[in-house]
Amino acid sequence: MNAGTGLINARIRSFAFSGIEARPVWVEVQVASGLPAFLVVGLPDKAVGEARERVRAALTSIGLALPAKRILINLVPADLPKEGSHFDLPIALALLAAMGVVPAEEAGRYAAMGELSLDGRINPVSGVLSAALEASALGLGLVCPAQQGEEALCGGDIAILAAPTLLALINHFNGMQPLPSPVFTPRLPAPEQNVPDLADVRGMETGRRALEIAAAGGHSLLLSGPPGAGKSMLAARLVGLLPDLSPRESLEVSRIYSAAGLLVEGRPLFRPPYRDPHHSASLPALVGGGSRARPGEISLADQGVLFLDELPEFSRAALEALRQPLETGRVTIARAAAHVAYPARFQLVAAMNPCRCGYLGDATRECGKAPRCGQDYAARLSGPLLDRIDLHVGMQPYEPLGYMRDAVGETTAQVRERVEAARDMQNQRQDGRKNAEISIEQTGLAGDAAQLAQSVAEKFRFSARGYTRLARVARTVADLAGSVEIQPGHVAEAATFRVRLQG
Repeated sequence: MNAGTGLINARIRSFAFSGIEARPVWVEVQVASGLPAFLVVGLPDKAVGEARERVRAALTSIGLALPAKRILINLVPADLPKEGSHFDLPIALALLAAMGVVPAEEAGRYAAMGELSLDGRINPVSGVLSAALEASALGLGLVCPAQQGEEALCGGDIAILAAPTLLALINHFNGMQPLPSPVFTPRLPAPEQNVPDLADVRGMETGRRALEIAAAGGHSLLLSGPPGAGKSMLAARLVGLLPDLSPRESLEVSRIYSAAGLLVEGRPLFRPPYRDPHHSASLPALVGGGSRARPGEISLADQGVLFLDELPEFSRAALEALRQPLETGRVTIARAAAHVAYPARFQLVAAMNPCRCGYLGDATRECGKAPRCGQDYAARLSGPLLDRIDLHVGMQPYEPLGYMRDAVGETTAQVRERVEAARDMQNQRQDGRKNAEISIEQTGLAGDAAQLAQSVAEKFRFSARGYTRLARVARTVADLAGSVEIQPGHVAEAATFRVRLQG
């Protein structure tokens, strides 16, 4: 409240969003003499402009009427675009403070966000977690929808008012019926929940080994082979091998899902996400975008797995857009009005057939267009994109009877123990960074192992990026073996996957 000028009757903090970052916004209210009007200024979008009618109806439902005066709502800073229905609640709360229905000083200790129903209910909105983090930085509490109280608690040790209705919020501020404080109840899902077990995969030793290496080091993986070779079967089991998210990773991923409105019951994510968009996905759907620059699949897969089945069938533009995020771990969505950045440190797992018909190299089912069929199909993928994929595995289908004769392999839990041990070595050595993210110097490649890596790189004409990724994979193989130093044998195993890629 600004009593000095008498022009601003009340003001409440809220937030606008740029990616997963919350930017503070003042919601100012002026109630002045003049013809009755209700105006919202400060670069609001259509949803914010429609807040006038929702606020008016919500107040009417609890027996309150707007004063017959000129009501001006100003959203500060005025040059920052304001989007979303979450401005309903701060506008209503600022109005109530200006009308003297709630004490302005008490309400001013809180930021607010929430959508209003016509009957006064406060509905969930996206971005509550990021808003709670920013409110904590500002030294404020947060008023949010009742269903998102636990989500707001993840933002720090701040006062949370999780209100089911506007009337309940008014009663709380007037000391008539205090709102109960939300309580966070950890609900950690079992890692194996809804994730198929690796024991279902029989044979496929090379594929299983590549999957373990990819999980241990956070490496990207390309599986190629004819239909029925088990590519999708392996890819679906990768996320079960990954360790739980660290607190920092959990907060980052949960903020992305909060911004997208995808947090289930406001619960933070503890397990790495798994996303598998269809190959018909557009460029904005994959990398993010749209009129409100929403996060795409690569950001929703942050700290988890992005599985792209039938890789060459994706649009060329969508695939090429993956190149920068694979290197930097971030994606920047450029629009005329603003630039929005989202985290995108995902683990790419892709699958493809050797050709369009799928049977190139199969003597019993060879198509009449070989080898041109495979050459044209592979040409859909650019060299720079393939150069950013750490591991490549060529797979062959199993005969049904041979598959049934193979012994059951190790379970997901057994392999995950080795993966977690390797990750522990990385955490101690690299301060939480995965091997897929480190520099060539940080791999510790030296001596005979370095000489072998250089010989392989020269023989197969690796790029500088390819050589670095070879060293990273060798570092992961060494970690899985519990070795402090990279040995020539570790480089040799890593090279088998990289040479396939170069070929």
